[in-house]
Amino acid sequence: SRDERRSLLDAKLTELALYAKEICPQAAVEIDTIQYEGEDGHVEVFPPPALAEEEEERIELALAERAAEVFADTGLYIVCAVLDPAAR
Repeated sequence: SRDERRSLLDAKLTELALYAKEICPQAAVEIDTIQYEGEDGHVEVFPPPALAEEEEERIELALAERAAEVFADTGLYIVCAVLDPAAR
């Protein structure tokens, strides 16, 4: 049902946000359920400005991998991105 899918989406967004905080505790993490062309939701991570680019890439790859697992398990397409904190 629609309510069950929404509950599942909320749970998976929360799971991904908590994972982002686990791998980068200093980051600000935002989630939203605005849907664009087949996307179910978004997780945006704003790391601290001093974070090395390699570390940002590591975080982005880890989140992408977890989001792919969520998609494989549930069919929910959640886009994760590591963004410039100045863009916040």
